[in-house]
Amino acid sequence: MNDVLTAGLGLKPEHYAPALSAEAEGLWFEVHPENYMVAGGPRLGWLEAIRSRHPVSLHGVSLSLAGDEEPDAAHLQRLAALARRVQPTLISEHLAWSTWNGQYFPDLLPFPRSTAALHRIAANIARSQDVLKTAIAIENPSHYLRIDGHEWDEIDFLCELAQRTGCTLLLDINNVHVSARNLGFSATQWLDRFPHALVSEIHLAGHTVDPALGDSLLIDSHDAPVAPEVWHLYRRFIERAGARPTLIERDGNVPAFEELMAERGRAVAELECVTQEATT
Repeated sequence: MNDVLTAGLGLKPEHYAPALSAEAEGLWFEVHPENYMVAGGPRLGWLEAIRSRHPVSLHGVSLSLAGDEEPDAAHLQRLAALARRVQPTLISEHLAWSTWNGQYFPDLLPFPRSTAALHRIAANIARSQDVLKTAIAIENPSHYLRIDGHEWDEIDFLCELAQRTGCTLLLDINNVHVSARNLGFSATQWLDRFPHALVSEIHLAGHTVDPALGDSLLIDSHDAPVAPEVWHLYRRFIERAGARPTLIERDGNVPAFEELMAERGRAVAELECVTQEATT
């Protein structure tokens, strides 16, 4: 098995058989660990079989790093046990919260980028990394509306988290495009400022327009192919940063495995192109 990552896919249960038998160079798969944090059973067995053939990444959705309390200790221990079991090449989480004041919300929610939030999130990242015994990558979120209380620029906030904790960054380029359209800033200028040296993984995904508001509000839906604008931003970023492990995310309207592999093929071609340009 080759652990040099090029472009990967989010692993879906209906694709286990073709994923297991796929032989593309540099192919890897990403899963939400919450679906596999169990002692046994067929789904965990499937994941272990995939890991025997391909590199695997864990992309968490439940640590609630921006919440008002420390990450749940039992949850962290289960995550660490899964990581020991499958030896992922990457572990990542979202810069968001889903629990507050003892209440759980089934979403990844925004927060004011205050200095107090910075201290709290940095402490939660450090606690998580101590239990996992590895650095994790933090993903930039999608934004849908302006909220009050920001004391930090978003990129500066992410850089400060990395400096304080040693975490890396997961750059979701679809999130950048969605946020730029929704909040009215330049996605290209934002990406040109992003600290490429801190990026350990890139996500690409599709989005949709809001049914009521149309193009004035984009939704990070993960239920469509990667948009041309996002491919353009991706090429712009990797031309500056160089190749990075890149994931194609599809969580709704999931097509046949072959269709996702074709979309992955475009990402591989982009990565190969910038690598060749860098060596000539």
